[in-house]
Amino acid sequence: MVIRIIKNFFSRIFLDIFRRRKDFSLGFYGPPNAGKTSLANKLCKDWTGEEIGKVSKIPHETRNIQFKEKVEIEYKGKKLTLKLIDTPGIATKIDYEDFMKHGLGKKESQTRAKEATHGVIDAIKWLDDVDAVVVVVDATQNPYSQVNITIVGNLLARKIPVLIVGNKIDLRKADIKRIEAAFPEYDVVGISVKFGKNMEEFYESLFSLAKKV
Repeated sequence: MVIRIIKNFFSRIFLDIFRRRKDFSLGFYGPPNAGKTSLANKLCKDWTGEEIGKVSKIPHETRNIQFKEKVEIEYKGKKLTLKLIDTPGIATKIDYEDFMKHGLGKKESQTRAKEATHGVIDAIKWLDDVDAVVVVVDATQNPYSQVNITIVGNLLARKIPVLIVGNKIDLRKADIKRIEAAFPEYDVVGISVKFGKNMEEFYESLFSLAKKV
């Protein structure tokens, strides 16, 4: 009886480890227009030849959860098989008038604002279904924003492994050290998705993140 219990115990541990390795779900979170979907697109394009979603200069272009199953990444002899989950941009306030500033009509702007609000709610719910998260922030913006603090706070409370990516380091106002100071408990890597700058360090950090899952 005791031996069977011990065997079952270790079998569950083994199956849990194996399952997590096989079903490594990676969520992309961050404020609107930080480059979250652009980074997810680059990974998908590089390794599957297909993008995960549409991007634009209009905030909240991504308003629904988007998936890409079995994205196999191979880097320096190491391999990862990921399920990528691209989420809508997190915002504390969504005003339809912000969409009108980008040339959209009132009715379309109101619809987008409603969809974006639902998208934020869905993104938070999906935290229960991710193994690790890449938080993408704009390296030219203040990292101490309420949105960033809310996202990272939720991840910390749920004990979800996190990699923070400061995008847009090609811009003069980018300041990675400020992001590192804001989130000293996490690994921070600066990249430029637009120009593919520093992607090697990103991949190194991604494999390090996988070890924490």
